[in-house]
Parts: sequence; structure tokens; C-alpha cells
Amino acid sequence: MEPRWSRCGPLRLPRHSLLLLLFCGAGFFQSHAVEVEVKDSSNATCIYAKWMMSFFIKYETNSSEYRNATLHVSPNVTHDGSTCGNETFAPLLAVQFGAGHFWSINFTKTNGTYQGSIITFTYNTNDAAVFQDAKKRGPVTIVVNDTMHPVQLNRVYKCHHNESIEAENVTQSFWDVTLQAFVQNGTVSKNESICDADTPTLAPTSVSPVVNLTTASTTSSPAPTTTPKPVEKPVPGNYSLKNGNQTCFLATMGLQLNASQEKPSVININPKTTHVTGSCGNTSATLKLNDSNSRFIDFVFVVKNTSANTQRFYLKEVNIMLFVSTNGSVLHAENHNLSKWDTSLGSSYMCQKEQTVEVNEDFQIHTFDVRVQPFLVKENKYSTAEECFADSDLNFLIPIAVGVALGFLIILVFISYIIGRRKSRTGYQSV
Repeated sequence: MEPRWSRCGPLRLPRHSLLLLLFCGAGFFQSHAVEVEVKDSSNATCIYAKWMMSFFIKYETNSSEYRNATLHVSPNVTHDGSTCGNETFAPLLAVQFGAGHFWSINFTKTNGTYQGSIITFTYNTNDAAVFQDAKKRGPVTIVVNDTMHPVQLNRVYKCHHNESIEAENVTQSFWDVTLQAFVQNGTVSKNESICDADTPTLAPTSVSPVVNLTTASTTSSPAPTTTPKPVEKPVPGNYSLKNGNQTCFLATMGLQLNASQEKPSVININPKTTHVTGSCGNTSATLKLNDSNSRFIDFVFVVKNTSANTQRFYLKEVNIMLFVSTNGSVLHAENHNLSKWDTSLGSSYMCQKEQTVEVNEDFQIHTFDVRVQPFLVKENKYSTAEECFADSDLNFLIPIAVGVALGFLIILVFISYIIGRRKSRTGYQSV
């Protein structure tokens, strides 16, 4: 599928500033690139920026369950409040988009460098198209410190890779960033400062440890064909969450993503590069995995009452967000109606066999060597495990197979004994 492109013309501008915004479709789920140029009253550029961003937000529903929403920048954008700054106010880049959503960043300058300072993001849960069945309605504001490293003045900061900031149930993701604040003489510099993630490695022969990725071959070259190397089984990772000093969530699993959109690809999640966050609750718990700021997976577990005195937990929701560095697209998939890994509350769930979690028609999660306990963890240890059917069947068949083999061996011994006695009798009678 080819990316869809859209373009907006110049907008009406506030006094003492000029802001030009262009939006270009980039991949899936209507992600848009934003190009911004802020000018002062003399028409000199003071801030130039072009970037892509999206927001992954966890919110509470009317049923007191938690759901995840992905918010993308939409074409209907305004620019109120963007300014070059003065002796009193810092330079500010601000955009408003969608149904009442707002994002801004201000900049500081010191010792010959500049950097982003404070990011303010306000999302409006009255946007029913994004926040379906939200319990609390209205604007919610998140204020965080920008993680951008200082950049020398008169240099353009560039970063193709995804960079994410997590705070208060919100993950803000930015990629394909080109930025210069405090532009000198109104001319954007041609000198660049590249982020660490885009810096080439000094070991060109090494294989990246982050993912194992295979793509379907489309070449018809007459060169000798080779058999594609099978994707290795993912290494299980040990993940945990704490509530204060007490462990409240334990999980061990190997994870493999299968994306069939465009070119089929298989990606192994690397525990060594995966950051763990989430939340624990009495009836709902969420495990959020962030692998190298480019692969995000959320697992949401809930408790259900099966009878007056019996409670069980199960995997109810899965959310995936992938950043594709080759074309800057964002792939997102979610399923809020799962019923997987059903287990008695107070126990842990275990399954050593490979399982498949169907997220949608284009995404699957393959799990290996799973053990998980999202509730009632005691002494930082797993409780007694309830095994999946595959393991239970195997454990049930093994003793049956051993019993059958032993029975067959006994029969062989008995037959040999009978044959031996008959031969002995025959020999005795002949004498």
C-alpha cells in the first residue's frame, strides 16, 4: 500500500509571528508529518521544525476498566501561542490539533547551546472518536522535561529514529525530527547535529541484537538461491512491577511479533533492550513493554467473578505499536476482547508451548515459555501454576506412554517366560 499524501496551505498568522504548517501522510493510520516555521515581526525565522509524533494514552472507561488509545496529529491544526520569545518569555513552539488537543515545547539557550526544556501535552477525552466510553471527560494536561541533548547554536538537530517520553499513562513518541531553535540571521543552518541513535555503528559486520527480522523475498534474480534462515525462538524475558517495595506483577515470556501488512515480517522482542512499566490494581493490571523505543506492547489483565466465591483472571487486551524506520510509518493494532490465559486468582498461569494471540488480521503475537501472575504476588515469587491445555495434555500423555511401554515390556517378559518353560519341558520329556 502506497502512503497517502495530503497538503495544507498557509494558515492565518498571529501578530509578530509567522507559522507555516504542512502535513504529509506518512504510512499507516494517518500519521502526519508537521513542518513549522516561526518568524518574528521582521519576517526572520527564529524556529524551524519538521517532525512526526503520536501519543499512546491509557484511560479509564465507565466500567472502571482501562483502555489504550492512539492519538495521531490530524490535518486540522492551529498554531496559537507560538512565539520567538523575548527577554521575559522563552521561545515556544505550539500546535493544536483534532478535537481540543494541544502540544507545545519551549527552548532554552546557555553556553553556546540550545535544547528543548518543557513539553506540555493536553489531550481532551471529550474526543469520543479516540476516547470511547471514557469515564472522565475533559482536558488532561501532562507536563514533562524534554530529553533532547544540548545542540550547538547554529546547528540543525536531526533524528530519524523514534524517541519516546513516558509519563502519567501517556507515551509521547517523536521521529523523523529536524529542528533548529534560535535560528541566526533568519537562515536555517546547513550544519547538522545527529542524534546518537542515528549514528552508524563502528562494527559493520555485527548483527543487530534488537530484532530478528525476516521479509518475504520478491527478487527473481538468477543468482543461486539460498534457504532463508528460520527466525530463532525468542529469548524469554523476566519482567516485574512493584507497588512501593512489594512486587505486584510477575511475568516470564518469550515474545515474537508477526506483522503481515505489506511485506511479512517476524520480530523477536529482546529482553535486554526492553524497558518495563505498567500498573497494578485489585481488578485490573497492565504490563507495558518498550523495546528500543520502536516496539511497544501492552498486556491488560482483568479479574472476573465466576461464582459467588470464585474469582479468576485472564488476558483481556493487547495493544501493539511499531515504528518502521525505513519509511517512518507507525503500525498500530489492538484487541480489547480477548479471553486468554484464564487462571484462578491467586495462582500463576504457565504454558511452555508456543501460543498465538490474534491481535487483528495483520498482527499476531507468538508467546513461548509463558508464566505470568498479575495479581496477589506474595514474597516476590510465583504462586502454584495452572498449566495450559497443551502442557497439561503433554503431562497427561507422558505417564500414559510410559505405562503403555512398561505394560508392553511386561508382556514381552511374560511371553519369553512361557516360551522358555515350554522349551524346558520339551527337553526334559525327550530325555
